[in-house]
Amino acid sequence: FSLTGKEALTHFPALGPSTNSAQGKVHVKQCDLLKLSRKQKRLCRREPGLAETLRDAIRLGIMECQYQFRSERWNCSLEGRTSLLKRGFKETAFLYAVSSAALTHSLARACSAGRMERCTCDDSPDLENRKAWQWGVCGDNLKYSTKFLKKFLGQKRIGKDLRAKVDIHNTNVGIKAVKNGLKTTCKCHGVSGSCAVRTCWKQLSPFHEIGRLLKLRYDDAIKVFSTTNDAVGHSELAGPQRHSHSPKHPASPRSTDLVYVEDSPSFCRPSKYSLGTAGRTCSREGNCDSMCCGRGYNTQSRLVTFSCHCQVQWCCYVECQQCMQEEVVYSCKQ
Repeated sequence: FSLTGKEALTHFPALGPSTNSAQGKVHVKQCDLLKLSRKQKRLCRREPGLAETLRDAIRLGIMECQYQFRSERWNCSLEGRTSLLKRGFKETAFLYAVSSAALTHSLARACSAGRMERCTCDDSPDLENRKAWQWGVCGDNLKYSTKFLKKFLGQKRIGKDLRAKVDIHNTNVGIKAVKNGLKTTCKCHGVSGSCAVRTCWKQLSPFHEIGRLLKLRYDDAIKVFSTTNDAVGHSELAGPQRHSHSPKHPASPRSTDLVYVEDSPSFCRPSKYSLGTAGRTCSREGNCDSMCCGRGYNTQSRLVTFSCHCQVQWCCYVECQQCMQEEVVYSCKQ
């Protein structure tokens, strides 16, 4: 399971009020519309609500990816993504990580929102969680989400192939980023809002924070190769040493590092991986030189309309005027 972009463009039939039998048929149809392996489709059909959650996860991952790379040469466009996923670039690493993070996040939220039949609120057996349930608060169920996701992705079979190891490693980086963003949120109860009684529950960070963290991991991604661990007798991922005083043998990447196996193309010109950067808007003071790959950029003035001089009118609406201003737009030359 990864972001190809094709699934996000698929319109699912709506689940309207109907019989359980009819809803079941619609759910199965939704699963069949998704680009999944045979095993994943089987799991999808058995989990009512999963198809909708998968669709939400795909959309969430694509939107966050495109936001994080909006100023880069590769802007996470849907064009060329299928070819990109077949390679071992840094960009491929990010796609695997953001896909698994979006699915982990969406599954946990779907459980707590009651959109999945086989899971509900966070069911950790600790005292704080039981208190939260008593007060009607539903914590995000990350425990179920991660357990189901590993089953859904079938990670138990780790092959000897370097690319398979890299893809699984980057997938787990995404899951770990969601886990690390789990926060404890508390609410006070008592007379006049005093904190005589306090309820706490687990809540996921906004996905935008997770996306920003994964982008930092992308910026510091490590190029790896396969090496044999003589102590255990099987191959492992290895990369360059981080510190000059370390021994000269290769170092294993950390569980939070994004890893890749081959250098990325420039993404300057159209290729099977992207549309290139011609015509892309850029910031003259910021990224035009880099994004335009030395080809230069065009400057164009345009008038834009925006709301201005807004005033709150009694009681319940805002009244604004329409203003116009000139805006200068820079775009990369062909």
